[in-house]
Amino acid sequence: MTFASLLINTCTVQRFAEGVADDYGHPVKVWSDLHADIACRKVFGKGTEIKVGQEVRIVYEELYIEDQDVTPQDRVVLDGDTYQILDVGYYQDGLGAHHRKLFIEKVE
Repeated sequence: MTFASLLINTCTVQRFAEGVADDYGHPVKVWSDLHADIACRKVFGKGTEIKVGQEVRIVYEELYIEDQDVTPQDRVVLDGDTYQILDVGYYQDGLGAHHRKLFIEKVE
């Protein structure tokens, strides 16, 4: 069984980008798709402490994706829900980068 066969969901990773200018000529930041319809798998973990700024949160939701360009400033849309990426774990095999584990929290 391969890692890719375990990724049973699809999601979209979005990044904050500069959009059109507002009335004052300043670019407005908008979310745009960075990686659309990529294979992923959402799981509920045992609870991991993640430091976000000065705050420590216990995060239970994790998302696994193949090796993609993703940062904690991005967000994920999965099954119509939007999740903030709090931290990104990088995993390698003997040949190099293999996959990422994203610690996510639902945006209300």
